[in-house]
Amino acid sequence: MTTTLKYKYQLYRHLQASIPQIYAEAKKAADEIGIPPNLRGKFGLTGAISGCPAPLRRDIAEATEKGGKEVIPLAKLVDELREIVKDVYGDEWEPVPTSTCEAALWLCFDTLMTPPNLGRGDNYRARYICPYEKHMHHQAAYGRPFPPKYKDIYADRGTTAGELGFYGKRQNNFDTVIVPLVGAQYPVHGIKAHPVPLLTEVDPEASIEQMALAAEVHAPFLTGFASLGYDTPGYGYGAKDEDGAPLLMKRIGELAHEYNVPYLIDNAWGIPFVGTDPRKVNADVITYAMDKASGAATSGLVIGREDVMTHIRRAMGMHGDRWGTTASYGKAAYVTFDPGKEALLSQVQTLRVLRDKPEILTKPVDDLERIVNDEFDKIHPNIKKGLKISKSYNSQAVEVNYEGTWKEGGLGLPIFAIEDMYAGSNILQSGLAQMGVIPTIAYDANVYISPGLGTTDEDGQIIEENMRFAVRALVRLMEITARYAGMI
Repeated sequence: MTTTLKYKYQLYRHLQASIPQIYAEAKKAADEIGIPPNLRGKFGLTGAISGCPAPLRRDIAEATEKGGKEVIPLAKLVDELREIVKDVYGDEWEPVPTSTCEAALWLCFDTLMTPPNLGRGDNYRARYICPYEKHMHHQAAYGRPFPPKYKDIYADRGTTAGELGFYGKRQNNFDTVIVPLVGAQYPVHGIKAHPVPLLTEVDPEASIEQMALAAEVHAPFLTGFASLGYDTPGYGYGAKDEDGAPLLMKRIGELAHEYNVPYLIDNAWGIPFVGTDPRKVNADVITYAMDKASGAATSGLVIGREDVMTHIRRAMGMHGDRWGTTASYGKAAYVTFDPGKEALLSQVQTLRVLRDKPEILTKPVDDLERIVNDEFDKIHPNIKKGLKISKSYNSQAVEVNYEGTWKEGGLGLPIFAIEDMYAGSNILQSGLAQMGVIPTIAYDANVYISPGLGTTDEDGQIIEENMRFAVRALVRLMEITARYAGMI
């Protein structure tokens, strides 16, 4: 089996043909690990999956239920959010709640970066700059890709105007300039083969020079910059300054301000206050999926500098009534992004805890890091030597990156593209489902593990036995997959 696997395409062809056997071994491994039957299908490696959100923490559920029975003007709840954000970030920072993080992105791009729809004559074009990184179908999807070689990036999911559709999000006369990062690699991998961004070796200073060159070329059309807000090596943000701020983000913010355009950070899998600090990375706006890592009900949140947030608040009908008030909750341009009362109540409680008792969210991450290190210490040495494990309070996660398994030549642990995830051919995800474990993000050689889905108690703290079952399942599945790949 192993002697015939010389090229990558042979590796992935062999894996595809071996899926039934891999699934059978995965099911058997679940029994050997001892995952209880009543737990299977009801727990997983992350509470941050959009399709299966984690249960609400007890304090959030109680605050939401209590407020749901009271008469509360929604403008009052938004003002509570404002006070909490200003307590932490300062008076010049404002929040705007939305229905989802994707709605928050749409709102920010359309309000801050796209050309106006009104006015005589032909409309002008606008362009924003993004580093070529992971999850490009979100932060890079709102304009037509430039240069043209990227025009069909993630094409299979761009042919419909759905949540993942690159074409479905594109806005008025708007382009996305995509800039590869220096030190990154973009090889083709996967059963459903596609370029994968491998980012652990990103050089932030050299990368910002390339982005500055792009900005100079596109200066007449430039209206903004956007990037992810994650802070781990696998996402390209491992290099940090003395304050812990990712250098690449910080430099992008500086560059944006040189051109007097906004810097937008998509921090969907991140949390306010404890996570990436928009002040330290020179961001103008930062968006969150509040149900992913923060623990609120399904909703999004924008936090930004008050000069740009004034326009976003107006677009959401939250800035004040026409006859002159300090706040409102009306029917403005983006009323379709309204998060609703219960989501607002959950956000207020979530931000209160993040402000006053952040250890409620940071302790589970510390416990998870210990468990992940314990379990991965037992993995086959051929895999272990290529791993890089990192903790992120921002994402409430532990990252397991295995790019390094490919560094010594030959074939490493199979890398699945994001297209594999949506095609169902990512074995590190579909195989976990066979074991009764709800999978997590596991493409581009990067696995993000976080608590919450059947692995925490009502107070958000780790249930150690359940978390260990989930992590052990991943370790065993990686070993099974590596064996079929001829790596062990």
